[in-house]
Amino acid sequence: MADEIIQLDIRGSDRQIAVVRLTRAAKRNALSDELILALRRIFENLPAGVRAAVIDGEGEHFSAGLDLSELQERDAGAGLLHSRMWHAALECVQYGAVPVIAALHGAVVGGGLELASACHIRVADETTFYALPEGSRGIFVGGGGAVRIPRLIGAARMTDMMLTGRVYNAADGERAGFAQYLVPAGTAFDKAFELAERVAQNAPLTNYALMHALPRIAEQPADQGFLTEAMMAAIAQSAPEAKERVRAFLDGRAAKVKKA
Repeated sequence: MADEIIQLDIRGSDRQIAVVRLTRAAKRNALSDELILALRRIFENLPAGVRAAVIDGEGEHFSAGLDLSELQERDAGAGLLHSRMWHAALECVQYGAVPVIAALHGAVVGGGLELASACHIRVADETTFYALPEGSRGIFVGGGGAVRIPRLIGAARMTDMMLTGRVYNAADGERAGFAQYLVPAGTAFDKAFELAERVAQNAPLTNYALMHALPRIAEQPADQGFLTEAMMAAIAQSAPEAKERVRAFLDGRAAKVKKA
């Protein structure tokens, strides 16, 4: 059944890129509990050798959000546990083994935006639009959006979206901070895959530090952040691969940074 709602494909010349595709196009890739649990299983069990991942949505939309046909009348306890299930699944995306790039197009709405916000890089094409309709439906975000989305766009913008139903188009969304890249329609996946191949060439420990340490450093008081940074820097530069890369640069065997 999972194959009908989500697919995993390992690509790249060295088979280092995991392509995770939501395949409920007929339902605008609405996020069912089954899909969320399948997503968790994939990111908990990525094949050895994978060094980056791309999440994409089949059809015209990345994800139109929570599958409301599954919305049940739950008491407070059951609702709490349901939300925590989503939290655990999306933690596997944000704090998993590899950096994750989201290829966004069409609707990135509600739970779809929560999923996108758990990724490390977001590439949007010109068809992308963002919304949080939970406010008008009498519910509240429950998949980590109240934590992750304000870190992208600020609490005031998120409040406005939920109070008024405001929808951001692709260009305004990129300026607001939803995505780091904006590309022509139909090219988000290609750009995301290109970035994933680039990310996969980094030293794994550096990627791990950027995924796991940097977000936590950003939330720490300055004195704690400086200490965490120093320890992470010491660990990363002590790795054999890091030492070889520095030697290659000093010997003129590595490319220098050039103006874009």
